[in-house]
Amino acid sequence: MTATSPSPSATAPSTATPLIDAPRGLAGVVVAETEVGDVRGREGFYHYRQYPAVALARTRSFEDVWHLLVHGTLPDARRGAAFAAETAALRRLPGEVRAALPAIAGAGRLAGPLAGLRTALSLLGAARGFRPVYDIDADRRRADTVAACAAVPTLLTALHRLGRGLDPVEPREDLPYAANYLYMLTGSEPDPRRARAVEQYLISTIDHGFNASTFTARVIASTGADVAACLTGAVGALSGPLHGGAPSRALDTLDAIGTPDRTDAWIRERVLAGDRIMGFGHAVYRTEDPRSRMLREIALGFGGPRVRLAVEVERRVEAILAELKPGRELHTNVEFYAGVVMELCGLPREMFTPTFATARAVGWSANILEQAADPKIIRPVARYVGPRPTAEVPAAG
Repeated sequence: MTATSPSPSATAPSTATPLIDAPRGLAGVVVAETEVGDVRGREGFYHYRQYPAVALARTRSFEDVWHLLVHGTLPDARRGAAFAAETAALRRLPGEVRAALPAIAGAGRLAGPLAGLRTALSLLGAARGFRPVYDIDADRRRADTVAACAAVPTLLTALHRLGRGLDPVEPREDLPYAANYLYMLTGSEPDPRRARAVEQYLISTIDHGFNASTFTARVIASTGADVAACLTGAVGALSGPLHGGAPSRALDTLDAIGTPDRTDAWIRERVLAGDRIMGFGHAVYRTEDPRSRMLREIALGFGGPRVRLAVEVERRVEAILAELKPGRELHTNVEFYAGVVMELCGLPREMFTPTFATARAVGWSANILEQAADPKIIRPVARYVGPRPTAEVPAAG
């Protein structure tokens, strides 16, 4: 005995709208229009709204750039101070979220704070009463993103400290975003120079085109889900080693080389074996990564043997590649000097990618807000390549 189903022709996709074959990974495919920012890989340039991102990192505060991304304008001094005060007041967590953090940290001790952030963000959204973006107006959507982003550093530093058997440090409203982050992480008053270096790194990584996590956030926002759901999905995408896991691995390269006299032999062995050298190369840039250029300058300002080794490794990688692989340009990406700068500023390696997430949450939020204004759900198609459909299903047994 068999059960019948519609014939293959009846279930075949409609050909009213022709299917378009896209390259693997959607490389180069334009899937939306955005006013958030752009990356011009061949020019080695990227911007937030209409302003060069690196210039913003050199001259403005994190809160000013946050305002730009979420509200669309750079604030003057008065509005900037008001926005900074607004966000600082949102750093403290609801009581039910604080109470749950030890259990989240304990369950994810091996996975680390970024994994715990997924659970904590979901709980935060419920505790703050976040509603689907489809059901609320633009002002409420913005308020939800600001509340979530303000809490991300508090969540991550608390999860990190609890995972190490330390009590969380309550946020301070009198410190700027980056300084408060370092304070909650270490429990000590941050050195202003190091706080500014971390702030510049955070500004430079707020947004960077339609990367995997940003696109994930927009796909979820297109369903009308709440802000916490959108951010949680983005964190999940960021956790993949092909996306957000490289800053600490770039330092592993410096550890493996050890001293300048070992540089050439180590690099030649890796290049000839076809191995990837972490911290070099980028999916978009065909020139030097502008973020890397700025972070190199910051690192050189600190100086020391670690920085000298990093500069030498960068110089020799480019020279040896030119010799062994002529025509193949490979430059440092943001992760290479980001790892050096964060190490110099006292951040533990397991917090490198979570630190990146504290900045990128703002960029995700700007994209969530933009996508939420478009009522069209993101719904591509896949080309089926499995066995040919049949008209009947065999009976069990």
